Amino acid sequence: MASTSTETAEEPAGAPAPAGGDLAGLEAGLDALDTRTSTRPSLGQVLRKKALPPVVAVVLVLGLWQLAFALDVKPDYQLPGPLMVWDALAEEWYKGTILDIIWQSVSRGALGFLVALAIGTPLGLLVARVALVRAAIGPILSGLQSLPSVAWVPAAIIWFGLTDATIYAVVLLGAVPSIANGLVAGVDRIDPLHLRAGKVIGATGLRGIWHVLLPAALPGYIAGLKQGWAFSWRSLMAAELIATSPELGAGLGQLLETGRSYQDMPLVLGAILLILLVGIGIELLIFAPVERRVLRARGLLR
Repeated sequence: MASTSTETAEEPAGAPAPAGGDLAGLEAGLDALDTRTSTRPSLGQVLRKKALPPVVAVVLVLGLWQLAFALDVKPDYQLPGPLMVWDALAEEWYKGTILDIIWQSVSRGALGFLVALAIGTPLGLLVARVALVRAAIGPILSGLQSLPSVAWVPAAIIWFGLTDATIYAVVLLGAVPSIANGLVAGVDRIDPLHLRAGKVIGATGLRGIWHVLLPAALPGYIAGLKQGWAFSWRSLMAAELIATSPELGAGLGQLLETGRSYQDMPLVLGAILLILLVGIGIELLIFAPVERRVLRARGLLR
């Protein structure tokens, strides 16, 4: 009887006996989910997945371009072939000016973007955290983001004349709203539980912004930075294309305008290709690696 009462106290009658094998399998499965695979893809796999698709796309575009040129879809002076564009860029290279032209635009774009970053980040935090400020200027930021940057060029020329201030003003007006709105979107996606946990451990004020708010909003913030760079680069090209002066030097926008003024279509298309390549290069070399690292650290990317 004693043995029977003991068994009844320890285990209710009719309760299923735990299966040790099932529990062990469940634990092993959970451990497998938590364990990150450390195998890295081979060089061939990386080239096949990352490098081959854009190379194939470029080859197809060049092939279609050459086919249109061979079929005389447009006259040569309107649609030159790829080799004619290459010759125009090679001529600029032999003049020794092409690198200076690219550097002039890239340095302007980088400086303008850094200033926009310094302005857009605190502005985005203010809009995201203060309801009155959001109600007052949130719609204005969204409207400025949708406004074409070229619309600011005539006003900037009247305000600042044909100077570098005109170009940087257009870049800032194009990039700041995108950076601020990106940060606002990132803050809006933060789980409120994270913010309350930060307050519990004493992360308030600037400390809370630095250690809780910005890290939690980082994916959206980086997306805003990417868009901000795209807007700043587009704004810069619009400003260089319209605000031309010997005092401003020669950038890619000025090169494009030079080709237009001389009706040199190979130079025009060459300048367009350089603008495209610089924009893609900045994206692939700077923003894409940072974004992948942030997303991978949060388990959002393999």
